[in-house]
Amino acid sequence: MILYEYPFNERIRTYLRLEHLFRRLAELIARHHPLDHHYAIQTMFEIMDVGARSDLKTEILKDLDKHKQLYNSYRGNPAISEAALDQFIARLDACFTALHEDAGKVGHALTDNEWLMSVRSRITIPGGTCEFDLPAYHDWQHRPAEQRQQELIRWTQALASLAEPVQLLLSLLRENGLPQKVMASHGQFQQNLPQNKTYQLLRLWLDPQLELIPEISGNRLMFSVRLLRRGSEGRLALAADQSPEFEVTLCA
Repeated sequence: MILYEYPFNERIRTYLRLEHLFRRLAELIARHHPLDHHYAIQTMFEIMDVGARSDLKTEILKDLDKHKQLYNSYRGNPAISEAALDQFIARLDACFTALHEDAGKVGHALTDNEWLMSVRSRITIPGGTCEFDLPAYHDWQHRPAEQRQQELIRWTQALASLAEPVQLLLSLLRENGLPQKVMASHGQFQQNLPQNKTYQLLRLWLDPQLELIPEISGNRLMFSVRLLRRGSEGRLALAADQSPEFEVTLCA
C-alpha cells in the first residue's frame, strides 16, 4: 500500500517537511558516492531554511510541554505502567531541554563555517558548484568517503535538537487515530468532520495496483479525495469509471 499524508495546518505541514528532509539526509550520508554527499549537504541547507522560521522553535516547545502535561495527568492510573510513563516523560524532557538550550535559530552554529557558507551561496545556482567556481569543494568531494561521512555527521549534530522532537511529535500524532475503510464513488469521496474535534493530519493508504493518484483537500470542517488516473503525456484525469476502496485515518 502507498501511504499519502495530508496536513490540516501549517505547523504539521512544516513538521512533515522536516521529517522528510531528515530521512533523506540520513540515507544520503550513509552512502559513499560524492554525488550522494553533495545532495546531503544540499539537504542540510534545506533543513536550515525550513528551521529558520521564527515561530517554529516556540511551536515545538509548546507542543512538547502540552504532551508532558497530558502524560503527567495519567499518573496513578492502574492501567498504566509508571516506569514506562517515567521513561516517556523523560524523553519529552530531553527533547525540550535540548531544543530550549540551543540558542538562536536551529543550525546557527553552521553559519560560522566559512567553507560551508561558500558552498551554500553557490549550491542554489544551476551548476554553481563546478570545480572552477568552488575548487575547495571539488577537493572535498575527492576525499575518502569515510572522511566526508565523519564531517557530515559532525555538521548535522547542529540540527539534532530539531530532528528528535519533530519525529516524536509526529509519531504521537499518528498513533492517535483509527483507520477506516471508505469507498470513492465514481472516483470521489467527501466526509464532514465533527466541530468538537480538531484534526491535524489525514493518512491515506491506496493499493498501488489501482494505479490511481489521490488529490486531497481539506480544512477543519471537511475533507475530500479525488482519485486521478495518469493519461497520455502525463495528464491527470478523474477516474470517474471506478469506485475503489481505500483506507483513511484521521489524527487529532
